[in-house]
Amino acid sequence: MPLETSSRVVQALTRRGYNAQREAVTLIAESETPDLALEAAIEAAPEDALVVTADHVREALASDPVPDPEQVRGESDSSHAPAPTATDSPSSPAEDPPVSTGTTDAKPPDGSSSVPPETKGVAGGDRSPPAPTVANDMTGESTGTGAYKEFVGVFRDRYERLSGQLRGRVNHRPADSIEAMGGGADVETIGLVNDIRSTASGHWLIELEDTTGTFPCLVMKDRDIADLVDELLLDECIAVSGTLADDAGIIFVDAIHFPDVPRTYRPNTADRHVQAALVSDVHVGSQEFLADAWGRFADWLHTEEAETVEYLLIAGDMVEGVGVYPNQDDELDIIDIYEQYETFSEHLKQVPSDMEIVMIPGNHDAVRLAEPQPGFDEELRGIMSAHDPQIVSNPAMVDVEGVTILMYHGVSLDEVIAELPEEKASYDEPHKAMYQLLKKRHVAPQFGGKTRVAPEERDYLAIDEVPDVFHTGHVHKLGWGKYHNVLAVNSGCWQAQTDFQKSVNIDPDAGFAPILDLDTLEMTVRKFA
Repeated sequence: MPLETSSRVVQALTRRGYNAQREAVTLIAESETPDLALEAAIEAAPEDALVVTADHVREALASDPVPDPEQVRGESDSSHAPAPTATDSPSSPAEDPPVSTGTTDAKPPDGSSSVPPETKGVAGGDRSPPAPTVANDMTGESTGTGAYKEFVGVFRDRYERLSGQLRGRVNHRPADSIEAMGGGADVETIGLVNDIRSTASGHWLIELEDTTGTFPCLVMKDRDIADLVDELLLDECIAVSGTLADDAGIIFVDAIHFPDVPRTYRPNTADRHVQAALVSDVHVGSQEFLADAWGRFADWLHTEEAETVEYLLIAGDMVEGVGVYPNQDDELDIIDIYEQYETFSEHLKQVPSDMEIVMIPGNHDAVRLAEPQPGFDEELRGIMSAHDPQIVSNPAMVDVEGVTILMYHGVSLDEVIAELPEEKASYDEPHKAMYQLLKKRHVAPQFGGKTRVAPEERDYLAIDEVPDVFHTGHVHKLGWGKYHNVLAVNSGCWQAQTDFQKSVNIDPDAGFAPILDLDTLEMTVRKFA
């Protein structure tokens, strides 16, 4: 069978024991004689190479070291054979195993036949899913130095972006304009929450700040909107409507408005039946990393049941890291950070090679802690090159088959859960804390607390576009639900409870893989631990 599609190129390379960069596969598939180009590219690759790169292909095509066609036909018939299927006998003579996996058989959980670990292994399994696109990857775009004026700039940008989402609902007057108005006038204004405090009488005084100054707003304790004050975080952007006091020195608030997701929002869906696996917090390098559970998950991805799972989205904390919390060394199985990533890469190689993979960093990963977090440096990208994943910043808005998925690791969830009432946000129901971030249209609204924020030229943490799906991790708890038709998913983890987690009363949900139907946005959860 000719190698006229990228998926067949991938399968042919896999049977030879190679991974390949996406660009390399495209170059081979689009060449005049793909099968000969593949042979030449393998010849051009160093003997110890496990990944065929685009440079290898270009070198092969430029020097034209193409073997005799008849010789190729005689030597490479096996590369044109159909991919092994789930009905192949385990005792059948096996192809050479993929060198990069270090294993000769990867049996699916149901005990059926072995399949090459880096092919789909199902009848009709050829696929070449379109690569996801990313709208706000700030990797390589960081300009912040930590100067005071840069923090001022990023908060001005936050205000402009979020106030723009509120101006259609209120007739905004800036703080300096309100000061010139007469008492008793109706007034509406938009600002960042600068301070929240209770008065001696139990009312709430909220100080709002815009680009012209600050203005105090009073929420009476007996008003229905008083409950909304419990949801407020410092530095988030809100609008208020109310009446000026007789002396025009304060606004008596009648209504509080959040940027929020419109209740009329209708999400996008894929135009074919295709699925994505949403996972996070793998924590390779920890003594509690669930390697067997991950192996079962990877094996399942090779089965016919998982034929339509074509995307894998990992929301941070690929490794356990080093020095992240006190006495972490006592709980490490791998103490070298680079070795942790090398081991993670080996586990990543277990999943089908034709899956499209998107990864963002988390607070345990070897990137800066301040958000937004750029994607990994070139050295770490080189280590994690299995299947040529897209490695982008945290957060990132990823378009998968027309479905927009906001990927955010989730450090700010700790702050939201600590600050808000339990019925609004808790570790047992992490998706409710995610609802609050959607309501505020910002993934990390509060500055100066547990969430470190880096000043950039723009606020990459604002949620400009309403996502169809919001995917987080970090808290190691499984939870999902819909908020104004946006599906919020916290995907749990792949790490059993550590001594540190016991000390802070975290009981993780480990070994789960939420599987999202991109054509319906319905979700099922599979357990592998």
